[in-house]
Amino acid sequence: MNELSNVKDYNIFFLEIKEQIKISQQKAITSVNSELIMLYYKIGKSINQKQKAEGWGSKVIKRLSSDLKNELPKVKGFSERNIMFMLRFYKEYAENEIVKLPVSLFQISWSHNIILMQKIKDRELRYWYMQKSLENGWSRDVLALMIKSEVHNREAKLVSNFKQTLAPLDSDMVQQSFKDPYLFDFLTMDEHFRERELELNLVEHMENFLLELGSGFAFVGRQYKLEVGEKEFYMDLLFYHLKLRCYVVIELKKGEFKPSYSGQINFYCSAVDELLAHESDSPTIGLILCQEKDEVVAEYSLRNMSQPIGISEYELTEVLPKEFVSSLPTIEMIENEFTKIEGQ
Repeated sequence: MNELSNVKDYNIFFLEIKEQIKISQQKAITSVNSELIMLYYKIGKSINQKQKAEGWGSKVIKRLSSDLKNELPKVKGFSERNIMFMLRFYKEYAENEIVKLPVSLFQISWSHNIILMQKIKDRELRYWYMQKSLENGWSRDVLALMIKSEVHNREAKLVSNFKQTLAPLDSDMVQQSFKDPYLFDFLTMDEHFRERELELNLVEHMENFLLELGSGFAFVGRQYKLEVGEKEFYMDLLFYHLKLRCYVVIELKKGEFKPSYSGQINFYCSAVDELLAHESDSPTIGLILCQEKDEVVAEYSLRNMSQPIGISEYELTEVLPKEFVSSLPTIEMIENEFTKIEGQ
């Protein structure tokens, strides 16, 4: 038997190696970054001390920036605006200096720190986003997006039976890996969409979908076929979670949650455990995504399920009325209008 004949095992192996490389690269970047952040902190502290002791005003920042550019022309990062941020950075965290500054403060990039200073006043919440940025490898733009979508209010909020079906430590980690609701604001669909249309749109925008799902998800396939007995079944979306070490089955439902959905995904999870999962994998997790749910109905529907299942809502914030979508001008129509204007 060819040692690479098991494509699924190899794909998971490849994703693990890629993840290890990314982690190693991140550690190297973090080491250099920590020195830079500490330098900026010290510069901010020195300016603050001089302003207090000597009565210097803001003009010192402009002069310092100009002199540094003249003396060290190849060294970047000392614009007047950036030095202002260094002073603010020190003032933001100076009160914690006597106790201990959080390590994450010096592990995230300078641009991350600026975003956090500008967008979040609450110190503890700021630290939460610092830690999540490190854990998930969020870029500056992704961090800004996560703050805007208030991901801190959505994490671990879903209805689930994880505590009843998983070991205590595992259940907490799994719960933290999912959200409620999920925001699919990167999709534009008319209000009469079908479940299959939603599925195809999510696959088409997989990069944004994975970003919303969170760190660790690797896409395996859509309408994934399972052969059980003499029948064939098709799961909407199948993922493998590299951190949880398990498959994740996602079923997409339009409208309100129905108890029958739990039985369906419980069956899929059992089948995946038997037919696809490796013996070292953790139990397959099911995630039902619907537009609405009654919390009590959802909780009752999970009570006697044997597989770990979560139930979350999703939001399509850019759903457009069908008649409005059809009335939007096409690219060709816009180009024709421009041609007419230019001709005039």
